[in-house]
Amino acid sequence: MKKCTVQIVADAINRLAPKKLAEDWDNPGLLLGDPAAEVKKIFVCLDVLDEKISKAIELDAQLIVAHHPLIFHAIKNVRFDLPLGKKISRLIKNNLAVFAAHTNLDTAQGGVNDVLAKKIGLVDVKNFGDEEFSMARLGTLETPMTAEDFARHVKKSLNAKSVRLVDAGNFLIGKVGVCGGAGADFIQRAKFFGAQAFVTGDVKYHEAQAAVENEIHVVDAGHFATEFPIVHELAEYLRDELKTFDVKIFEDDERQDFFQNV
Repeated sequence: MKKCTVQIVADAINRLAPKKLAEDWDNPGLLLGDPAAEVKKIFVCLDVLDEKISKAIELDAQLIVAHHPLIFHAIKNVRFDLPLGKKISRLIKNNLAVFAAHTNLDTAQGGVNDVLAKKIGLVDVKNFGDEEFSMARLGTLETPMTAEDFARHVKKSLNAKSVRLVDAGNFLIGKVGVCGGAGADFIQRAKFFGAQAFVTGDVKYHEAQAAVENEIHVVDAGHFATEFPIVHELAEYLRDELKTFDVKIFEDDERQDFFQNV
């Protein structure tokens, strides 16, 4: 089989989620490592956490592919006594490269939000309006639901520990907008395009208030639960794209939200 490199993996991901789709403020791409370095094992995860680095080291991986960038803002120092510096030090010492596909993967066809829409059973999924590229999606439930039934359905579909429901009134849900992660900015646009409900995470109090005033239900299933499904799909995509190369793809299967119910 053919030798795989960091660049070959990067090219495969860029075919799915071209960097041009990323928001201007984002920082996707190769964040650490040598593009020419050989890769025999890849570990796919949502966040480059200490325990995920440990898992990649345990697997003897040469590359971590993550959704959230390890390095997001400009850094002026790399101190090994601080969290980011510790991670960078461990990664370099263990010859681990890091690649991230973030908002470009949110926007891409077959990316985060198409996967989210599929997980909650939406059909006829499309971008907002006539937009060629859109981070959020609109789809239709095969059977209309009440707000409470839909919230329970989302919780079960995403295997979420809990969801928060913003009940905007006594009307059924047929058309649904979705945006994984923190997508509350799209709620009112989803209403404009005919949605009766919107699924996302990280909804704030006044965003919930605006949703009620605009008569659109909101299900806040959390940042983690709305994005974690992409890990498996991205790993499967890479297995298919790199099937002629001498490389194995492992995926994070340990669900780990920062928020706990107490």
